[in-house]
Amino acid sequence: MRTLRYVLVVLLVGVGLAACGSGDGGTGGKESTAGQQARTVRHAMGTTEIIGRPGRVVVLDTGELDSAIALGVKPVGAVEAVPGAGFPDYLAEQTRGVQIVGSIEQPNLEKIAALQPDLILSSKLRHEAIYDQLSQIAPTVFTEEVGVTWKANFRLHAEALGRSEQAQRLMKEYEQKVAAFREAMGERLDGTTVSVVRSVGSEVRIYMRASFIGTILEDAGLSRPKPQDKDVFSETATRERIRDLDGQVMVLAKYGDDHQLLEQLMGSPLWSRLRVVRDDRVYEVSDDLWFLGIGNLAARKVVEDLHTIFVENQRLPGDAAGR
Repeated sequence: MRTLRYVLVVLLVGVGLAACGSGDGGTGGKESTAGQQARTVRHAMGTTEIIGRPGRVVVLDTGELDSAIALGVKPVGAVEAVPGAGFPDYLAEQTRGVQIVGSIEQPNLEKIAALQPDLILSSKLRHEAIYDQLSQIAPTVFTEEVGVTWKANFRLHAEALGRSEQAQRLMKEYEQKVAAFREAMGERLDGTTVSVVRSVGSEVRIYMRASFIGTILEDAGLSRPKPQDKDVFSETATRERIRDLDGQVMVLAKYGDDHQLLEQLMGSPLWSRLRVVRDDRVYEVSDDLWFLGIGNLAARKVVEDLHTIFVENQRLPGDAAGR
């Protein structure tokens, strides 16, 4: 029954586009794009033809949402990281009125089709299995991965949106922020090690270099503790690995509400012996921004947070670790 409803929705959307042309602010059908240049965009799933600058965009991950907002495009639809979670807090103002079209794990194809998008953005990693169905609804562009590849992803998103020049300016702004941070830190960068820890439900993760936040710390000239100086995404923290969490500074994020394992680790005598704990240099950071953002806008804001922590030696708003 669900499949039948989806097919009907797609058919109705197709009829609507043919009869009415574009939707509100969009470039829905080819009749509405007469005279606009067609572009062929190469991406993880092949090539996709896009006409003009898409206005009715649906994004199916947090990185794509960040990219669109950064480039001045308010999506008509976006997924939540998890059902009921809403959109990242740092994008609260910019996402007012954006329709939720399911979760990252389970996008709602009917809701996507009903929005009559002229572009869908996601990744092969997340949604390879439904690429063909998405492509029947609208031109669809996929990156290969997420997170560590955020810079290349941003360039591809911008190309698909017809906003490559703007993306270049925003990447230059990021680079300028990084350069300003490094200059302000000066000799303090040498030997400053940053441990990156994230509580995710029943797991506590140690984030390594091959991650969104790992690339930013590297750009900023901040070193990683030896156990975290690996070209992988993350590893799981255990009681036996508490020592691997140490550093001159620890940034700690919490995703969701279940942090029992983190509490168990923090209750261990080994935790209190960590140098970073003794020196009161554990900083709680926004999970939405530091770990879910995975885009240019989030990256620029993370560098601002680094400036607050390291240059101004202050805690961020909402930092419970310093209480």
